[in-house]
Amino acid sequence: MRRTCAALSVLLLLAGCAGGGGGPRPASDEASRKMPATAGSGERYVLAGDAYPEDPPDVAEVPDAVPRREARSRGGNTSPYEVWGKRYEVMADARGYSRQGRASWYGEKFHGYATSNGEIYDMYKMSAAHRSLPLPSFVRVTSLENDRSVVVRVNDRGPFHSDREIDLSYAAAARLGILEQGTGRVTVEAIDVERWIADNGDASRPRVASSPREDAVASVPAAPAASREPSVAGGSVFLQVAALGSADSARQLKSRLEGEIDRPVRVASVTGLHRVQVGPLDAAGQVDPVREQLRRAGFAQAFVVNDAD
Repeated sequence: MRRTCAALSVLLLLAGCAGGGGGPRPASDEASRKMPATAGSGERYVLAGDAYPEDPPDVAEVPDAVPRREARSRGGNTSPYEVWGKRYEVMADARGYSRQGRASWYGEKFHGYATSNGEIYDMYKMSAAHRSLPLPSFVRVTSLENDRSVVVRVNDRGPFHSDREIDLSYAAAARLGILEQGTGRVTVEAIDVERWIADNGDASRPRVASSPREDAVASVPAAPAASREPSVAGGSVFLQVAALGSADSARQLKSRLEGEIDRPVRVASVTGLHRVQVGPLDAAGQVDPVREQLRRAGFAQAFVVNDAD
């Protein structure tokens, strides 16, 4: 989410990261140097500098991103592109990428805003930004200081700082133990999705078992809740757009969506997370048209949840 290019057209295509964490103060000097994108009525971001979330939920148990087959994003893959007068190339293929460097993280300032590929940045999910990997990509990030490891999904551009290799979400940085110092030395290794699926199963494909026993012993790992869409045949459902840690950000997103689509929008808050959801949708035939409206509005990752979820 680092909109730092001189030209407004490039600013709208590139999002980057805050370049470092570290305390309830602004996360780094780089955050204060960033040029906010403007849209005629004021600054792009509410905060002038990046910072810790004020009252974050416990992210210790946030699961790794699950590698899966995905088409290249329409946004964020333009190559070459230029930031701060420096030219960058986007790789044609992430396979085989392995590099050591310094990881930073980005947080509250960018939470709830669009990433480079048009998704909504959620600092409580396992995501990251990289200058040259194709969007999306899946990478394993391993701390060289404590040997902790996470798998993240790269959906953003950055960090545009010469000594940094990757910008991590708040959750990923917390898992690696680099929140307090702001940065940490890591190894970044791209995951070959086809090989991962061959070894672990395709988490994006629904698993059908012919008996309870087969279901119990099946080796394919279950997909995260966000990728297991419930049936819409039996009652009201919602399309969830984002789960945010900031109530204010959730309300702002709700107001924005109400101006973009012709359906009700609600904020469902529980255990420190504020879920922005469109609905209720009473019939299966309503889901796809509303999902298309959301896609046109820049929210391509909405997924179905039941009313009780």
